[in-house]
This record gives sequence, C-alpha cells and structure tokens, in this order.
Amino acid sequence: MTSPWDGVAARLRSGGQRGTPQRRTLVEVLREHKGHVTATELIARCRERDTTTTPSTVYRTLDLLEQFGLVKHGHGPDGREEYHVLPEGVHGHLYCVACGATWEIRPETGTVIVDALAADLGFAVDLSHVTISGRCQGCRD
Repeated sequence: MTSPWDGVAARLRSGGQRGTPQRRTLVEVLREHKGHVTATELIARCRERDTTTTPSTVYRTLDLLEQFGLVKHGHGPDGREEYHVLPEGVHGHLYCVACGATWEIRPETGTVIVDALAADLGFAVDLSHVTISGRCQGCRD
C-alpha cells in the first residue's frame, strides 16, 4: 500500500530542491502524525531525531509540502500558525473560550458560511484561516 508521503524526495528533486537528511526527518515525523500540529512542535520532534534540524529548514520544507497538498497551514484560536497533516478538505475551526476545546467545522457547515458571506458581501472566504470563538454546549449549560 502506498502512502501520500512516498515519493516526496523525488518530487523535491524534480522541483530543483535537495532531499536533505533534515527534510527526510521532517517527512518521517509528519508521516507519523495525524491532524493538527504547530511548527514549534514539529521542530522539537525533528530535533529529537536530528539535532541539526533548523527552524528555517522546517518552515521552508512545510511551504513545499503545502504546495504538494500534504499539509495545509492555518491559524489556531490564539493566532499561532498550525499545520493540518494530510488535509481531506479545507475547513475552519470552532474554539470554546471557556474550556479551550476545539472542533473542525464540518464541510457542509463551512460551505453554508462561505456561501452566505459571498452572497451577502461578495467576499470570498479562505475557510482554512477561520476560527470562530464562542462557548460550547457543555460550557453554556
């Protein structure tokens, strides 16, 4: 069974980039991760395996991997950049200001939000950068 991560080194080379040991380490770390992760967390995990990993290499490689569709950057409720590993689609997030829990906005709900803003204001929303803050059902009760 093939993985979306197979062939990353060849794709990098075909784009004129090198498949350095630090880039291979980042791909290994990402291959083992599901969901969201910050660059800071990725840098720490990479440095556990390869102490020569630098933040600039991680950020540059994440930019390339985003072009390949393997990660998608967004912003958490505190504004910090985070990455969704192997995103299945563009989505936003909900954040409970009381308990700190987060949820992904379902695609069908995201479509309603995007379409409503486009119809009302003519505004094209990048849902991957949307975090709606409020109170979850449990905290409201």
